[in-house]
Amino acid sequence: MRGNVFIIGLGLIGGSVALAIKQHHRDVRIIGYDVNQKNVQLAKMLGIIDEDCDVLEEAASKADLIIISVPVIETERIMRTLSSMDLKQGVIITDVGSTKQGISDTAKCLTNKGICFIGGHPMAGSHKSGPGAAKARLFENAFYLLTPNEETDIEKIEQLKSWLEGTQANFLVVTPEEHDRLTGVISHFPHIIAAGLVQQAKNYNIENSLVSRLAAGGFRDITRIASSSPVMWRDISIQNKTVLLDLMDDWLKEMERVKSVLIQDDAESILGFFKSAKEFRDELPVHAKGAIPAFYDLYIDVPDYPGIISEITGYFAQEGISITNIRILETREEEIYGVLVVSFQTDYDRSKAEKCIKHRTNYGTFIA
Repeated sequence: MRGNVFIIGLGLIGGSVALAIKQHHRDVRIIGYDVNQKNVQLAKMLGIIDEDCDVLEEAASKADLIIISVPVIETERIMRTLSSMDLKQGVIITDVGSTKQGISDTAKCLTNKGICFIGGHPMAGSHKSGPGAAKARLFENAFYLLTPNEETDIEKIEQLKSWLEGTQANFLVVTPEEHDRLTGVISHFPHIIAAGLVQQAKNYNIENSLVSRLAAGGFRDITRIASSSPVMWRDISIQNKTVLLDLMDDWLKEMERVKSVLIQDDAESILGFFKSAKEFRDELPVHAKGAIPAFYDLYIDVPDYPGIISEITGYFAQEGISITNIRILETREEEIYGVLVVSFQTDYDRSKAEKCIKHRTNYGTFIA
């Protein structure tokens, strides 16, 4: 592919898409725009973009592909702004937002003028943010959902896939409605549940401070997604409100059923509830990337002495293994050995780290 690609929003996702395109299409020129000038300067210094612009119209008018990588509400504003510009014939405009129905409705301001818009959602992320965390392989093997409207030319969809081929993602074409239902079930609603569990623990912690200490282990892991950006999840919840309200009704019915069998001491139904959930979860793909970024944790039994963390991280540094997070499980504080939990961005990095520990130490390792 040849031409100009205009990235609006130079954060983690926008920067990673830019890098993936640059590495795969060597003759493409990447132009970047961001309201945060520090992001622009860093993106240029890191070679994520080839040039920057101060005014949207400067780059938009000569772009062959425009990628909007900003929060959904801001995306809709930018789409309306672009619709009033004199854009290049045949340009494709796409976004990377987590909700699609509202975006699709707003896109009519573009499509009614003959401008091609194809919604997009790369289902990958990272613990880090900003252009400094961008990487070309962020979307490798992840699902990348495309949500064209019924009138979209198939050739345009294939052209967008070609532009994005460097992401090495698995493209799926779905309707905007189907997208919001799917992501509501396996991403948006789980974030609400996680936040609800944390709020409940917070309330009980007022009565007994042991709650926060005991929550440092498994509870912290299963609610980790509750640490995501509150502003982002406020916007997603509002944008996907209809789907989320339906899912809440279904959830409440299920919880009422569980409550009923508990009251009745119906052991068989209680067993069935847990057994059914276990069987379905055990059948889920282990190595595939889904809607919620996976956390690749390695548990290491380590002796409790000063410098143990720097020792472990030193081994990883020597072998070029990057980590995203590190912590000690506090619930084992009375024992001679503790559990060090190290998080990695990919299964490959975790596997490499496990081999490193087994080769260099006699510490036991465990993958949950």
